[in-house]
Amino acid sequence: MITFFIALAVLILGYFVYGTLVEKLFGADPQRATPATTMADGVDYVPMKPWRIFLIQFLNIAGVGPIIGAIMGAQFGTASFLWIVLGSIFAGAVHDYLAGMISLRDKGCSLPEIHGTYLGKGAKQIMRGFTVLLMILVGVVFVNTPATLLNAHFTQGWNPYIWIGIILAYYLIATLLPIDKVIGKIYPIFGILLLGMAVAIFIAFLIYKPEIPELWSGLQNRHPDAANNPIFPMMFISIACGAISGFHATQSPLMARCMVNEKQGRPIFYGAMITEGVVALIWAAAAAYFFGPDSVVDVTGKSGAAIVGIIANTWFTPVIATITILGVISAAVTSGDTALRSARLIIADFMHYDQKPIKNRLIVAVPMFIVTAIILVYSISDAKGFQVIWRYFAWANQVLATVTLWAISVYLAKNKGKLWYLITLIPALFMTMVTGSFLFVAKAGDGGLGSILPRPVGYGIGAAITILGLVLFVRFLKKKNMGFASQRNQSKIK
Repeated sequence: MITFFIALAVLILGYFVYGTLVEKLFGADPQRATPATTMADGVDYVPMKPWRIFLIQFLNIAGVGPIIGAIMGAQFGTASFLWIVLGSIFAGAVHDYLAGMISLRDKGCSLPEIHGTYLGKGAKQIMRGFTVLLMILVGVVFVNTPATLLNAHFTQGWNPYIWIGIILAYYLIATLLPIDKVIGKIYPIFGILLLGMAVAIFIAFLIYKPEIPELWSGLQNRHPDAANNPIFPMMFISIACGAISGFHATQSPLMARCMVNEKQGRPIFYGAMITEGVVALIWAAAAAYFFGPDSVVDVTGKSGAAIVGIIANTWFTPVIATITILGVISAAVTSGDTALRSARLIIADFMHYDQKPIKNRLIVAVPMFIVTAIILVYSISDAKGFQVIWRYFAWANQVLATVTLWAISVYLAKNKGKLWYLITLIPALFMTMVTGSFLFVAKAGDGGLGSILPRPVGYGIGAAITILGLVLFVRFLKKKNMGFASQRNQSKIK
């Protein structure tokens, strides 16, 4: 367990060292007025206490990603620990913080508006549609998962559409009501519950002392189907929310509209991602034991949700195990509703449609929920439907993170210069290679073309896409006369 404790310490240290560096680079100004104070509308722009915003942001971005994703990623071995730690510090937290702060400086604008400002109008139009589609897929995934868990553990024999209907009705309410009426009141409670689950597993580590693989034992691929699941890029798609996630940057503007001080940005944006990394690390370490040869339970072929139940029922009393499962359910539900709320705001921003009147919110939300329901019916009626949706959700989520990193890199090159853009350009290049090669390395069953292309060809195509991205980035900067020198005063964000 030495590797686990070292990884935990590095994550915490990363918040105080690298997080402080990124904050200074951005130039957070506690005296600058925020949208929550200048544009308060009682619906989406609502000042809230920073501790409450942190817990809401943490729960929004977490969902089941740092649980299910980390569990499935742990199949790849100790390499998963490295990605969770390094990905959280140098990619995910930087991505979340800078996207949130750029939104804060620009009236709490939605993520596609940021893409448009720094990547051009064409990118904005494409990312508006892409992001809304991803938010709907998130809503579908985070209705299906809790409905399935509730039915399996508490209401066996019920028609699954009963829970789906209940959750969808709640989502509509949470999407329409002012953010402080439902989300602001109950999310902090669920956030504490999610943290409590991680603490409970950490205590179980100290009690049971499970044999968790050490880093010096090797980074070999331990996946049961390693031949078809190479660590690169498959592990980096599996572990999304526990290291970097485009979904996070869609949630940051929600909280940017509630902050009253720019100095709150590091704990709320950077800190929530590091906290999620800690949760992912704990679940990955627990899963690594159950995947290992010393496990007291055979988890071969089990789904991530099933392994959650196995871990809880093996290490905890029935009461704590039940609370743990309920915590996973609440984590899913409380990401699905904010995903659809975010979709409403993106559409409203695009249409310049005032969201203060309830009828305007209904006009935007109802068609969106109809589409969500149609996809849900497909995912429930077809046993493989949900697996297909999950694959496309995971890949699209990482594509969104990649595009956002490129946009932030342009922002930094334009406003900071002195090679500071490298802190997001390097992760952008890495994630471009991950998402680009995935399409051509993954087998057909995982949504890729790897069944018909030799793997080296797939990696070659991914590398070509990455190089093309770098070339376009350099040309774009030159075309806009940004160069690589500091041009702080030319930014739209003043």
